[in-house]
Amino acid sequence: MTTADIVTLIAAVGGAQGIVELLRYWRSRRLNERRDTATVQAAEDENRRRQVTWLEERLAERDKKIDAIYSELRAEQAKRLEEVHLRHEVELRLKEAEVRKCLVHGCKDRQPPSDY
Repeated sequence: MTTADIVTLIAAVGGAQGIVELLRYWRSRRLNERRDTATVQAAEDENRRRQVTWLEERLAERDKKIDAIYSELRAEQAKRLEEVHLRHEVELRLKEAEVRKCLVHGCKDRQPPSDY
C-alpha cells in the first residue's frame, strides 16, 4: 500500500463518517430547534414569573402604606370631629345661659320668665 492509498482510505472513511453525521444532523434538526425554543420559552416564562412576583410584592407594600395613611387620616378626622362636638356643646351651653339670664337683679320675678 502506498501513501496515496492510505490517504484515500482515510478520506473515504472520513467522508463516510461525515455523511453519517450529516444524516444524523438532518434527522435531529427539528428536535434541536424544538429543544432550543423550549429553553428560550422557559427562560421567558421564568422572567415573567419573577416580574409578576416583584410587582405583587410592590403592590402589597403600597397597599400597606395606603392602609397606614388611611388609618392616620381616620384618626385625625375623629379627633377633629370630637373637637367640633366639644365646641358646639360649649356654644349650646353659652346660648342656654344667655336665655336663662335674668335681666332684673335681686328680685323674685324673673325677666324674661323661664320654664326651667
